Parts: sequence; C-alpha cells; structure tokens
Amino acid sequence: MVEVGRWVDSTVRRRSSRDDEVRDRRRRDVANAALQVVDEMGADASTALFAERAGIPRPHVYRYFASREDLDNEVVRLAAQDLIQRVRPHLARRGTPVQVVEGLVRASATWAKAHPHLYRFLAARGQSRTMHRSRMGRSRLLDEIAVAARGYTRSGDESFPEGILVGVMGMVDATVIWWLDQGDETLDVMVRRLSRHVTLVLVDALAAHGIHLDPAVEMDPFIGE
Repeated sequence: MVEVGRWVDSTVRRRSSRDDEVRDRRRRDVANAALQVVDEMGADASTALFAERAGIPRPHVYRYFASREDLDNEVVRLAAQDLIQRVRPHLARRGTPVQVVEGLVRASATWAKAHPHLYRFLAARGQSRTMHRSRMGRSRLLDEIAVAARGYTRSGDESFPEGILVGVMGMVDATVIWWLDQGDETLDVMVRRLSRHVTLVLVDALAAHGIHLDPAVEMDPFIGE
C-alpha cells in the first residue's frame, strides 16, 4: 500500500506540474496576443479581440488572468521589457553624458515611432511605482552616471531618489508623445533638443548631491545591475 501511495502521489505531482506548464504557456499566448492587438489598434481594443487573436473563446481569457487590469499590466510588462532591451545597450557605450543620454533618448523615440500605441499605453500605465520599476528594469541611471563620474558610491542611503529618474522619464514620455501627435519636428531635431533638456536635469540633480559632472567629459561605459 505504501508503494501504491507513493506512485499515486508522484503521478499527481507530475500531472499538476504539466497542468501548470500548460496554463503558463496559454497565459503567455494570451498576453502576447493582447500585446500584438494593442500594438496595432491601441489600448481601447477589446478583450474579445485579444481572445480572437489567441484563438480562444473570450471567457477563457479570465482563466489565465484575474481581470482586464491584470492582463493590461502583463502587456505593459512585456512592452517595457522590449523597450528596455532596445535602450539598455546604450548604457554600455563610451561617451560624454550628452552622448549617452542622446543614445538612450534616440532608442526610446525610435521604438515609440515603431510602436506608437504601445508607447502611449506604456506611458499612461506608468504612473504606479510598480510600472516605473518595470520600465527602469533594475538600473538606476543617476547612480550609474555618478559611479562613472568617480564621485559616488552605491552604499546605504546614498542612492539617488527614484523620483528624480521618474521625473526625467515623464519629461521624455510627454515630449515623445507630443512629437508623435504633432509631427512638427524631425526625429533628429526632437532627440537633440530633448537630450539637452534631460542632460541639464541630470547634471543639476547630481550637483544637488555634491557631484559636479561636466557634460563634455567622456565617461567609461556603465551598466545597471
């Protein structure tokens, strides 16, 4: 009887594990379908369209997501992940602060031009702390610039307030969305202007912490954790 019991327990565990794998895969399928639809049609697209793209009945969407908000949050996470992958390589390039910032801004704006609906959705949903952290990944841009400037350490409460970087991100979002809507400047003109503004804010934020960064001095590459 003991052996039979072990066999039953083992079978139940394997079946449960397979069920979890199937559920996770279908959840990813639904999320990716929703991402594609929002990318093509915007944030007002219906859950029915998500289900149709995923090839499942509409009510089945909520087998894998607790609510529409839960699904929207997953779409934001996936979009942010893609944007971060496009932006992050620019943190590994040697250059002046102005050049580094311009690389980051250009990557963001280029991604926004290719995915305007997703960028607007990301910006609109990016008001919560969770969404800001998702968009920033694990990097702390101000900390990294300060480390690269060799005037700062990452210990204890010496890390910069997230609010500063969130404010910069808000400025970038507002400017890029205005540019998408108005189309009154070329990408190059907008990127150069916005990059100057972002650099001024970052230099001022560092100066407030006693770190004086020359925007014209080239720094070594840096990468977030």
